[in-house]
Amino acid sequence: MDSIAQLLYLVAAALFILGLKNLSSARTARRGNFLAATGMFIAVVVTLFDRQIVEFQYIILGVIVGGTIGVTMEKRVQMTAMPQMVALLNGFGGGASALVAFSEYFWLPEVAGLHILITLILSVLIGTLTFFGSIIAFSKLQGLLQDAPVVFPLQKIFNGILLLAVVVLGVIFILNPTLWWILLIIAVIAAILGITSVLPIGGADMPVVISLLNSYSGIAAAMTGFVLSNNMLIIGGSLVGAAGFILTDLMCKAMNRSLPNVLFAAVGATTEQLKKIAAQRSVTRYTPEDAVTMLDSASSVIIVPGYGLAVSQAQSVLHEMTTFLMKRGAKVRYAIHPVAGRMPGHMNVLLAEANVSYDLLVEMDDINDDFKATDIALVIGANDVVNPAARSKKESVLYGMPILNVDHARSVMIVKRSLAPGFAGEDNELFYSDKTMMVFGDAKNVLTKIVQNLKDSEK
Repeated sequence: MDSIAQLLYLVAAALFILGLKNLSSARTARRGNFLAATGMFIAVVVTLFDRQIVEFQYIILGVIVGGTIGVTMEKRVQMTAMPQMVALLNGFGGGASALVAFSEYFWLPEVAGLHILITLILSVLIGTLTFFGSIIAFSKLQGLLQDAPVVFPLQKIFNGILLLAVVVLGVIFILNPTLWWILLIIAVIAAILGITSVLPIGGADMPVVISLLNSYSGIAAAMTGFVLSNNMLIIGGSLVGAAGFILTDLMCKAMNRSLPNVLFAAVGATTEQLKKIAAQRSVTRYTPEDAVTMLDSASSVIIVPGYGLAVSQAQSVLHEMTTFLMKRGAKVRYAIHPVAGRMPGHMNVLLAEANVSYDLLVEMDDINDDFKATDIALVIGANDVVNPAARSKKESVLYGMPILNVDHARSVMIVKRSLAPGFAGEDNELFYSDKTMMVFGDAKNVLTKIVQNLKDSEK
């Protein structure tokens, strides 16, 4: 039976790897999810039977309750809330790993191996930190806490002392594993670390935070796999941990910032600062009718979606407008910045929900040179990812971040609620350019008016 279980675990691991490979492209992402989910189903079933579980009633109850919650979330959670849901699910993964590892402690032999004790400590530490850090990330994304960094004096030193305390307590526990209460103290310290490590991170850096917490949850699962001597959990956790860390690195490169800078620089402005900056200057306002006049004569349009598009849930009406323009002969594409939105791939997921063809979604590096030959660059709810300050303003927190070359287009049209800067708190000179049309309002309302006027012009 053990050999069959290991063989099936190998099949599940192969499905995990194939799933990750397919998740690297929006076109094959659904297939990737299906393959990975199938692998997880096989792994769970094999584990249940391999461990010779006699009473399944609690497991069945957990499946029913958890499945009901999952289906309810799938039906009720809007696309705008997807980032915070991902953050929450990362937290659940970390918390589950910590609880399983802690409960397994009471079943360990009196003389446990050194690697078991070390991984037990790491699982409790990383899993608990991930859970509470994810709760803070969820609260920031949900608006329960402010987006701006929350800092207090000697915060880094405080966190360093907590980490040192964990090391000392870990050594004491390894020397005397009967002191089970030390694991509880480590869990409490980890909870504090999770809170204090995410609070100083601003909303603009949430894509990096979500990726990092995802990596943490995988590492916690792998550590729990060592405690349980379960190869499948080790492999699955390692894959998630490695994939999350690689994605974190890619997000950092997309912002031209190091991971320590993201975690400790407290980048972002408060709501009061944003309002103050927004009130300093004014622009000429344009109407949706003016926008129709421009779009009606454009032969090429590049659309830059941002978080504002998700907030207004305007992806479907934007797709309708795009389809209308393409029927008229215009070349329309979407320029996707890696860190647009609140999580990695946020814009891809958002547009996929509206059935936008994958062929129209173009990554930043592949489309940036095309802006100079484009009639209109239409920016909807994006800010920092199109801010020219990233190229020229050395004192700006955005300096050096690769941006979409929207300002190189012949004309720029920006749909936005106000002149408020992005999460970085940097005013955007693009708003005040002579070739920029500022159309203020909720993206869905503005685009709906544009579509209606385009249809009317056909009559």
